[in-house]
Amino acid sequence: MNTPAVASTAAAAATQAKFIEVQGVQQTFRTAKGLFTALQGIDLTIGKGEFVALIGHSGCGKSTLLNLIAGLTTPTAGALLCANKEIKGPGPERAVVFQNHSLLPWLTCEGNIYLAVERVFGGRESRAQLKARTEAALALVGLSHAAHKRPGEISGGMKQRVGIARALSMEPQVLLMDEPFGALDALTRAKLQDELLEIVARTQSTVVMVTHDVDEAVLLSDKIVMMTNGPAATIGEVLDVPLPRPRNRVELAENPQYLHCRKAVIDFLYTRQGHVEKAA
Repeated sequence: MNTPAVASTAAAAATQAKFIEVQGVQQTFRTAKGLFTALQGIDLTIGKGEFVALIGHSGCGKSTLLNLIAGLTTPTAGALLCANKEIKGPGPERAVVFQNHSLLPWLTCEGNIYLAVERVFGGRESRAQLKARTEAALALVGLSHAAHKRPGEISGGMKQRVGIARALSMEPQVLLMDEPFGALDALTRAKLQDELLEIVARTQSTVVMVTHDVDEAVLLSDKIVMMTNGPAATIGEVLDVPLPRPRNRVELAENPQYLHCRKAVIDFLYTRQGHVEKAA
């Protein structure tokens, strides 16, 4: 029989293991050609503080699943929970970072973040407190010096950092990222990946990220969710990434566990799911 302390620890672990729950989810869209089933039979559990990557070929429903967790769309069947509450729509506890930074071009970097902070905390905090939150978010991504610049005056990588800062400024429980570095060059992407690792370590955020990049998935994630080809895509395999943190990309380059995880994902995508182009 468990002692109270052991039982309490087990209960805490069970709670953590069920921070986000996707239960029997199906997503069907009505099109000009009839009903199209994008996702079916999706069951997934994400723990608090866990970094999960969703990976698969184009059209496998990665972004659809992310949008369901964000509450931007409603499942045709099944249910989604966050912290034991059903996800019925968008909420400040779930912040989204898109591939397109989606910054308002007429506002400064500071103004874009302040707008989000005001929406979430405006009824409870003073203007000075809201400004302090905005400045802290900019500092977190190393952009205090660009506070008064507009999006058109900064690089693509900096714009994406502002988008991340805006999401984090709302103090979300969950950070949802849809290929946030997909449009960036390789060097800028690597730099932002390293910065994201540091930010997540500091904030202890739960992260769900859509990616097409195998190396990105292995470098960043605690768990990689591999999707089968669509239509009617589902989860083909879930791979745990047992690499200790903090992670260094140079040190991991020849790490046997890193190489094993990378090979497992490549085998799934290009051996078992490798005929996507012919199917398309």
